[in-house]
Amino acid sequence: MQKFKIKSYCKINLSLKVIRKLNDGYHSIISLITFCNLHDLITISKIKSFNDKISFSGKFKNGINTKSNTITKMLKLLRKDNLIKKQSFKINIKKNIPHGSGLGGGSANSADILNFLNLRMRLNLNKNNLEKIARKIGFDVPISLEKKNTFITGKKNEIIRLKENFNLILLIVYPNLICSTKKIYKKIKIINRIKKKRYLPIKNRKNLINFLNKENNDLERPVVKTYPQVENLIHDIAKKKGCYLSRITGSGSACIGIFSNMKSAIYAKKLVKIKYPKYWSIVSKTI
Repeated sequence: MQKFKIKSYCKINLSLKVIRKLNDGYHSIISLITFCNLHDLITISKIKSFNDKISFSGKFKNGINTKSNTITKMLKLLRKDNLIKKQSFKINIKKNIPHGSGLGGGSANSADILNFLNLRMRLNLNKNNLEKIARKIGFDVPISLEKKNTFITGKKNEIIRLKENFNLILLIVYPNLICSTKKIYKKIKIINRIKKKRYLPIKNRKNLINFLNKENNDLERPVVKTYPQVENLIHDIAKKKGCYLSRITGSGSACIGIFSNMKSAIYAKKLVKIKYPKYWSIVSKTI
């Protein structure tokens, strides 16, 4: 196998409502998800070796266990099912997506490599089989198998891919805090005992913003209680000119602001950088 490069795009939870805890330790959630052009870069090739060689590079390589991660877990599952035999891979992931930020970088990496191997190695896994493997790796992995706007309905394993293109401009700010998804979910005390609601089609940006302003992220409260500086950052982003709304994505700690135009988002980034010089930030578009 020659050397291939894969762009692994991050996900953004525009809204997130926790319904209940499941028997497998995960939680049932309702969430509207999009993907933006911030991405890790994966380089992969087949090698003659008894073991895979997995490495991480880039700004956010620190804190990742090279021996046990979503990629090693995915390869182990494929070998357990005899889908890849006597084949090892050299994989490097240039981490442009912050680790522990709620942007789903690790999940996206394993999902994209799984899709790649299915195609290049001719594993002949259909959509259902890919999702079954992905679910064994982690909750967000099935979501990242397709980079389409997605609605998680709250029903078991139900993922609805949306036709609408959101065309959002985002300011993403990472306050250098690694949030443990498991620990944040453990802090959820009030569960929304509501009926599963269906996603209402978004006709335009105004309609989408109105929808999101009525929603929130249930994980935000335990995150800001643990890290008060995140709440300050959310409020500061929200006050910037052209910002429709601001909140955390996923289980944090990255905060997002949705802006009316690119110029406002870029100017807001400059102001955030002045006040928080050590925080990482980027202006991105949904894909």
